[in-house]
Amino acid sequence: MGARGGSGLYVGRGTAALLAALLLSLLVALLALAALYGRCRHPPPPAHPAAAPGPDHGVPGAPTAFSLRRLPPHLLPLHYELELWPRVRPGQEGPFDFSGQVNITVRCRQDTRTAVLHSVGLHCHRAAVRGPLPHAGAAVEVEGLRLEEDDELAVLELREPLVAGRRYVLQLLFHGRLRENRQGLFLTRYTDLGSSSMLIASQMEPAHARTVYPCFDEPDMKATFNIRIVHDPNYVALSNMPAIDVSEMKDENGSLWSVTTFNTSLKMSTYLTAFVVCDLAYVSRTERGNEIRIWARKEAVKNGYVDYALNITGPIFSFLEDLLNISYPLTKTGHSFPPAPTFEMESCSLCITQESMEVTKLKWFGNLVTMTWWNELWLKEGLASYLENLGTTFVEPKISLHEIFYDRIVKPVLSQEHDIAVRSLSESEDRLNGLFALMFLFDNITYNKVVDAQDEVQLPASVKKIMDSWTCQSGFPVLTFNITTGTISQEKIHNKKHENSTDFYKYVSFVSLSELCALCFALFCFSVFAEVFPEMQVLESEYDWILLNVNLSGYYRVQYDQLNLKRLAHLLENDPKAIPAVSRFQLLDDVFALRKSGYIEIEAALELTKYLAREDELFIWNVVLVNLVPDNAESTLKNYEVYPLLK
Repeated sequence: MGARGGSGLYVGRGTAALLAALLLSLLVALLALAALYGRCRHPPPPAHPAAAPGPDHGVPGAPTAFSLRRLPPHLLPLHYELELWPRVRPGQEGPFDFSGQVNITVRCRQDTRTAVLHSVGLHCHRAAVRGPLPHAGAAVEVEGLRLEEDDELAVLELREPLVAGRRYVLQLLFHGRLRENRQGLFLTRYTDLGSSSMLIASQMEPAHARTVYPCFDEPDMKATFNIRIVHDPNYVALSNMPAIDVSEMKDENGSLWSVTTFNTSLKMSTYLTAFVVCDLAYVSRTERGNEIRIWARKEAVKNGYVDYALNITGPIFSFLEDLLNISYPLTKTGHSFPPAPTFEMESCSLCITQESMEVTKLKWFGNLVTMTWWNELWLKEGLASYLENLGTTFVEPKISLHEIFYDRIVKPVLSQEHDIAVRSLSESEDRLNGLFALMFLFDNITYNKVVDAQDEVQLPASVKKIMDSWTCQSGFPVLTFNITTGTISQEKIHNKKHENSTDFYKYVSFVSLSELCALCFALFCFSVFAEVFPEMQVLESEYDWILLNVNLSGYYRVQYDQLNLKRLAHLLENDPKAIPAVSRFQLLDDVFALRKSGYIEIEAALELTKYLAREDELFIWNVVLVNLVPDNAESTLKNYEVYPLLK
């Protein structure tokens, strides 16, 4: 692929060799895990979960600081019988409460005289232990129930030990406060058809299920769920599975309530449980035998605002089924679009997101893959980010996803990597010492530091060695290239204006480059501090140039020497289309980022902008304007010394 203004040489196709195996491994894991789910063919739950007899042990509490202390390994949850009862009536004034009961079938893995599970902000007023199963009526006396508030634990102290290998049922009655903070089980208000309405929804990820019901709130402690929701008859209740029964009951005052019972769930983590109590309307369709419902305000449904979501959800599921060769393991899927909240939550078969369809067009979620602990969150969310872009391309072929991917995904990730203190993709477990630290994992690095599809290539080292260089090191490399000597060196990108650490000198990543010219195509891996590549020495003509990281296939910055940078600027002024649009985007974003970090002067960055009169791609103009007029106070336009150059 030569230049039209001189002989050109493209080098690099990014991360082909170093991360191709990652995508394959993730997809294999997805296939294996999803295959285990199978189709949902579970018997309906009992009409009423067993009551929880036992002594009354008051355990007040309120959610304050969150703890990520791991539970002891003594008990493994197998199944939950869960009832939730939000005490909310239409038009009612607050405060709002909810009550519930949970029966958790567990397998004892080690003899223990305590049963420890998560609970915070709940008043647990009765607890009992039945078993060992299957002996009906057998029980283990609960001597005490205490709440360790700092660690968010409910501890049942038992008179006799639970025996390894036996199954038991932990029974707890509880109640809590419905808040409007969009965490756990919360209430939100909105207007529909001119009237004020209320909606109850849930946001469990990462560690809010414990604020709704006592549970084993760790991602790898999966179990099946039978869920019942008691609610006002004017509302409808939604959860992970289809409703199989709606009955009536009266409370102690004789007031009538509806009871919606849902089918038994697949095996899932507590953070995936979802609950909605609402007065929304829905539209539906069937795709390959699975019902899809889109819930939203009655006004939104009436005006057709949710038709787009309904029309694309089915084709996306079918596309992913065919792509991954996995049958969707559920019989229904629900997407709820509450009107007011600015949050997104995806669970097993029920997604709750904001009404803004412009955002939703680009994002669809799945949860078939679950990490053992939150420090490996990227394994789940990174794959979901990759698949959602494939789905978007399928249903919206007119969207230039190739360009959006770099503008909205790659660029934000690289923009966070200038600080030497930026975390690595995979954090060690001991660094996650609270919910505040855990929430930092839900960022661009987790969701977007993902490999693009590449051709199969021979790996230069073991997958572990390649992956560790990316997942266990923070930051990204910057490659410095000299066109005269053909030398490429790498270091961790950092702010040279504030050099107070030598950690970046120890940084080495496996960087895959491709060499492309009219006669040959070759891939090679660069995994040392510096190396000379004779084939990259370009001396013959003053117009010869080299371009690395073609189409921004790799997650790294490139710093060119002044000679090559001037040749690239000259090429752009004469024929911008000689360089692909994404590479033009990359060149401009790199030079401004490197200028900000002190690698180059502003004159070098502005030199590349002289061709912009001939640029017709809006996403390239956007990256220039973002760098020249950023949101913070470091605007290049405000620098009076730069103004003559810019003019």
